[in-house]
Amino acid sequence: MSHRLPQPQLHGPRLHLREVNHNDALALYAIHSDPQVMRYWSYPAWTQLAQAQAKVEEIIRQRREQDILVWAIAERSSDLLIGTVAVFAFNREQGRAEIGYSLHADWQGRGLASEALQLVLGYVLEDLGLRRIEADIDPRNLRSCRLVEKFGFVREGLLHQRWLVNGEACDSVIYGLLAQDFIAQ
Repeated sequence: MSHRLPQPQLHGPRLHLREVNHNDALALYAIHSDPQVMRYWSYPAWTQLAQAQAKVEEIIRQRREQDILVWAIAERSSDLLIGTVAVFAFNREQGRAEIGYSLHADWQGRGLASEALQLVLGYVLEDLGLRRIEADIDPRNLRSCRLVEKFGFVREGLLHQRWLVNGEACDSVIYGLLAQDFIAQ
């Protein structure tokens, strides 16, 4: 078993990124039960709080057993979880991983996802020394595409009907970011 990746708390002007804990289940449910937020995800919106509680348990277990980093995006003054950023599918020998993120609908459009990604990308590319980060985005999610492009991600390919969500076959755009192309904001 590989040694556990360090996951420091990260701080921005408006955000505090920390590990997910049991107290976050209700806030996580508020995000993942919203069909608007989940429209472009690879699974449908949750319908029961138990799904959020199970996800929190899974995150804690994965953190203990695997190379995965999941930060709670918390509003700095209240420490309320308003989203998450995950770095997963690590291949440490190849210096690469994937990134995913979500943000509660009430907190979107304020530059908070950008602030969170800036912190996480800086950490994994600079401090952990990864060479490459990938993002898998539904091409209809233009806001997410623009967000990663702002940091230097490049659209590298389109995978037709990659995900089946609620009976709908959905495409994926694969974005890649090389460490030397990272554009700090």
